[in-house]
Amino acid sequence: MPREEYRQQLDALRENVCDLSALVLDRLRQALTALDGGDGDLAREVVEGDAEINRRYLDLERDCIDLLALQQPVAGDLRFIAASFKILTDLERIADLAANLAGYALDLDRETYPDVDLQRVGALTVEMVEDAMAAYADDDVEACRAIAERDDEVDARCERASQRIVRDLLEREFDAGDTDDLLGDVSAFLLTIRDLERVGDHAVNVAARTLYAVENDDELIY
Repeated sequence: MPREEYRQQLDALRENVCDLSALVLDRLRQALTALDGGDGDLAREVVEGDAEINRRYLDLERDCIDLLALQQPVAGDLRFIAASFKILTDLERIADLAANLAGYALDLDRETYPDVDLQRVGALTVEMVEDAMAAYADDDVEACRAIAERDDEVDARCERASQRIVRDLLEREFDAGDTDDLLGDVSAFLLTIRDLERVGDHAVNVAARTLYAVENDDELIY
């Protein structure tokens, strides 16, 4: 294959990964909107749309495998393709988490813990994924390191929110008739917090793989 065509394929891979991330981010935002407003129709749209993301993910994964098998890239190109392969997996898992969040929106009574700011945590994770993908698109290593540092804030907010819910559960006087509904809400809240934290972790993974691809630096990979 002529060198120019090979470079075009690498550029197309980067562009297609970024396009997939835009779709994943759109689904994540929709899930957060559904979660905030209890929008069942929007929640179901996110869940049903996960199949499209899975299909596009598999198509791009095959593109990576073809490049590795047919071109036998080395050095920076090899790292870029390998990083893109791993980033695709993170994007697919973020989409799965978005579907989870949409599912919780169907069951969660937002008024049970109105002071637990799920939307703020959600906004922070969306920003982290956006910035991680911008770093991937631009080979921005400084942005990669900054994203990893911001994950500490998300983790701290998630921990405080979980502790708030557990503390309330321990201190609450139960009415036997309300126990099942309350425990259902507690479970949905805790799962939502857990999955938002995981979205942040996947954003760090994207940054880590980008840093590795650009500088052969694995300091953020864990």
